[in-house]
Amino acid sequence: KEGLAFPDLIKAITDLVDGPVSAEVVSADPDEMVRQGHHLRTIADNVVVKVPMTRAGITAGYRLVAEDIPINVTLVFSTAQAIIAGTIGATFVSPFLGRVDDVGNDGLALLADIVGTYTAQGYGTEVLAASLRHPVHVVESARIGADAATMRQIRKQIFA
Repeated sequence: KEGLAFPDLIKAITDLVDGPVSAEVVSADPDEMVRQGHHLRTIADNVVVKVPMTRAGITAGYRLVAEDIPINVTLVFSTAQAIIAGTIGATFVSPFLGRVDDVGNDGLALLADIVGTYTAQGYGTEVLAASLRHPVHVVESARIGADAATMRQIRKQIFA
């Protein structure tokens, strides 16, 4: 959407941001995910490889973590999935609060359950509250104890 090739866009972002920047693999095959993860890490040292919460994503994530490559397990919709991410040593886990709300469940309750479980079990994985849709999500995610948050900026053109 920004008119740059994906690696160039990630490089531009990592040049601006001192902290971690998640960049997602796009394959459904674990071997290819690992290869893509290695490539993404060549862009900048602060790239965190984003893998989906699928069997293939967890397989690839486990292998990347074993190679000391930080990962963000994304598309998390349950505490059980978050436990899997924590168990493999993910750097971040990204529960999608807005999407959980979209299907009639309580995204903030899920976030609280994940944060509480991680605290009780001593996981080092940070919780990144994702798919935040409104200010209440932002404020309550901070109150619950999310380590980070991500949300889409919606730009509206006011004047034609």
